Amino acid sequence: MSKELRKKSSKSTAGQSVKRAAKASRSGKAGARTGTRTAARVQATSKVKATTKAKAATKPSSAKAGTKSSGRTVAASKPAAKRAKPPATTGGGTESDAGSAVILQEGATAPDFTLPRDGGGAVRSADYAGRKLVLFFYPKANTPGCTREAIDFTRLREDFATSGTTVLGVSADSVKAQDGFRDKHQLTVPLLSDPQHEMLEAYGVWGEKSLYGRKFLGIIRSTILIGDDGRIAKIWRNVKVDGHAEAVLAAARAL
Repeated sequence: MSKELRKKSSKSTAGQSVKRAAKASRSGKAGARTGTRTAARVQATSKVKATTKAKAATKPSSAKAGTKSSGRTVAASKPAAKRAKPPATTGGGTESDAGSAVILQEGATAPDFTLPRDGGGAVRSADYAGRKLVLFFYPKANTPGCTREAIDFTRLREDFATSGTTVLGVSADSVKAQDGFRDKHQLTVPLLSDPQHEMLEAYGVWGEKSLYGRKFLGIIRSTILIGDDGRIAKIWRNVKVDGHAEAVLAAARAL
């Protein structure tokens, strides 16, 4: 082979070697990039699976699930006990007495009291020392039963006065409500207001009641006759309005 041919052959072989080396380099880089991407995908997939398992492990069951706030699960707390609200009463004697905190007995000394009354001013138990006193406790002004009861005692007021007896009505209504009650039905017996229930509790007429299956606290319709010696002569509880004022008048006359 001539020297010129050998040179051409050597150049051709060298050129092929360079091309193969470049191709191999490109393949190596491509493989490295592919391997890097694959490893990244595997790592990301592993993280997702781990996160999913962690959430599943910490997720509360339906029985204990709480409310979520800012991505955190807050344990559910037990609901606070609800206090029963008094339903609107009809005042018609359909309520039942489920018990009161204080139970007065006949013969006991009547508790002292001082309360505001309709029209302004205050009424004190001491104002009636040496006189017989009737206290009728009614659940709510302007309800049917309470209205009939107050009208009956007003109608018999002069008869009570003749027997030396004063009649007072008492409820938890405000003085303003008592004023409206008096004006609407032309009531003449004083109406005392005890929204704080102090006298009502002292006389044992504020307690648990039941109406249409619901329990609540309120005034148990009652009447108490106090003798001129300041002692309780007679107690009527869970009063039925019809004929009640007449029965109290008879007891006051007999005292």
